[in-house]
Amino acid sequence: MSDQHSRAELFRSLHTAASPLVLVNAWDVASARIVAAAGARAVATTSAGVAWSLGAPDGDALGREAAVDLVRRIAAAVPVPVSVDIESGYGANPAEVGETARAVIAAGAVGVNIEDARYDGGPALRDVDDQCARIAAVRAAADAAGVPVFVNARTDTFLRGVDGVAGTVARAKAYLAAGADGVFVPGVVDPDTIRALVTGLSAPVNVMAGPGAPAVPELARLGVARVSLGSSVAQAAYAAARRAADEAFGPGTYQTLAGGFDYGALNSLMR
Repeated sequence: MSDQHSRAELFRSLHTAASPLVLVNAWDVASARIVAAAGARAVATTSAGVAWSLGAPDGDALGREAAVDLVRRIAAAVPVPVSVDIESGYGANPAEVGETARAVIAAGAVGVNIEDARYDGGPALRDVDDQCARIAAVRAAADAAGVPVFVNARTDTFLRGVDGVAGTVARAKAYLAAGADGVFVPGVVDPDTIRALVTGLSAPVNVMAGPGAPAVPELARLGVARVSLGSSVAQAAYAAARRAADEAFGPGTYQTLAGGFDYGALNSLMR
């Protein structure tokens, strides 16, 4: 059994409400190593953070080549399983999404997030059949590679205000039937809504947490198996840069730099 296969099996086993998988999403090698050193059981990327760090906006603008290169760097840099966010697949059709999946698996990924949001000016979400074909292409790429990749189907029904619990559950069930292993529903923090989603789905449910969301122990009691911080950590890091710039260009002082990551400690993580 290959090391990647073993990591994939481990990653799968971490999806349990008894002890939810908490993902402090990374966007470059440094952030991935920091998260891993803090005790992460796995590292997941944030597509927004990755895109911003490479000079592109979030929303399928980055492109496959740049995304895969970053996956390769992160997977080689940390000793834990790596799951990657491929947005809607960096492809115009399921076949191209399959190419993306093959590339990120070859780069070392053992988990893949794929979302149903659209950024082309059309409907807010992809047609269910179209999205199912994209998920099936990711599943087929994983099977062909012989790696039990965890396919996390993200649905943006709540983020886009398209549907409620019933519609989200219906979409999610279709995605699971197409080959997904779990369902990611960002934009939901209300305990009753989370409980309804968990009850309606017989698969690991992933929510996005941040200020105002229930704490991890409460999410565990609600049945959540995976908790992601999404782009919020990258946003906080960039906010620190903005505050430092505002202070230096304004009063000309440097107090916002206090409490930064110790230079020696950070440098040692890169060795």
